[in-house]
Amino acid sequence: MSTYGSRLAEKAHEPGKAMRWLWLSLLLLFVDQASKYLASTMLAHGESVPAAPFFNWIHRHNTGAAFSFLADVGGWQQPLFIGLALVISILLVYWLWRSPRVLSYRLALSAILGGALGNVADRLRLGYVEDFLDFHYAQWHWPSFNLADVWIFLGVALFIWAEIRHQPGSRRR
Repeated sequence: MSTYGSRLAEKAHEPGKAMRWLWLSLLLLFVDQASKYLASTMLAHGESVPAAPFFNWIHRHNTGAAFSFLADVGGWQQPLFIGLALVISILLVYWLWRSPRVLSYRLALSAILGGALGNVADRLRLGYVEDFLDFHYAQWHWPSFNLADVWIFLGVALFIWAEIRHQPGSRRR
């Protein structure tokens, strides 16, 4: 086993240190909820305020998943999305606890967890997720989203990067 691999194996199971990363998840959850609160108090539902030639502040309710998937199916999707998010959150906490002591893994898992909890908090409290970021080019608009979605996207991207970077045959460590 390589020196790098043996160091990872030695440090892989440090539950106390790994669980400290839950504080980052809670901070990201708080920032997400605060941003949604500001958006909902400063903008009426459906209101859009241009902020730049490519960006609007907007206040939308999303009862679906990403890109409003299953938004118009009658409400049965809310318990499904809540249940999935809670199961995934439990798995993320477990993975965080069991993850190797690698900054990129722990940061990625914490970001995904914070984002998942931010959106599930909306679903539990409101029955939908509040979105307020709207990027566009000419008449083409990317689906609106929120900071929880940003945390999830960045966490997944970082996790994929970390997986590629830390593969046994990888030259870059």
